[in-house]
Amino acid sequence: MAEDQKPTTTATPAAPVSETAAPKPASTPAPRVDRSSFSSSRVPADENAAGKTTIADGVVAKIAGIAAREVAGVYALGGGGARAFGAIRDAINATDLSQGVKVEVGETQAAADLTIVVEYPAPIQEVAGNVRAAVAGAISRLVGLEVVEVNVEVNDVHIAGADDDENTESRVA
Repeated sequence: MAEDQKPTTTATPAAPVSETAAPKPASTPAPRVDRSSFSSSRVPADENAAGKTTIADGVVAKIAGIAAREVAGVYALGGGGARAFGAIRDAINATDLSQGVKVEVGETQAAADLTIVVEYPAPIQEVAGNVRAAVAGAISRLVGLEVVEVNVEVNDVHIAGADDDENTESRVA
């Protein structure tokens, strides 16, 4: 290196910390588990470890319910009575994510029956097919079971605005 040339390094200054920045609210609890990544490198694997994993039917039903709710065109899960009872549960923050879902779980296979309400004007067959694919994929991926069937029963169509009586004015004073 010539005497005229000096090695150059560039450092980016750290962002200044604002003293007026509001601290995180105390009501937000810290997560119990770091959920940023679930890679296999977190824990050393011992392929020869003995034991058995048993997954409860309720876990599989909850996974199926979450997957079904994420499908575009699905308004709700469950029949009329289950949805009414679910509204009460929602009001007290006790939502049942497996509402409208029944599963049968074996040692290596699972089957699911779902009752859904489709949002109008979504194509019902397409929504049901997407629910079937999402539920089967979620159960296979998260639980590791072979999904033998996913039956979807559409028992209602939700028309936006028909149930929303909260925003209408009363006709009597």
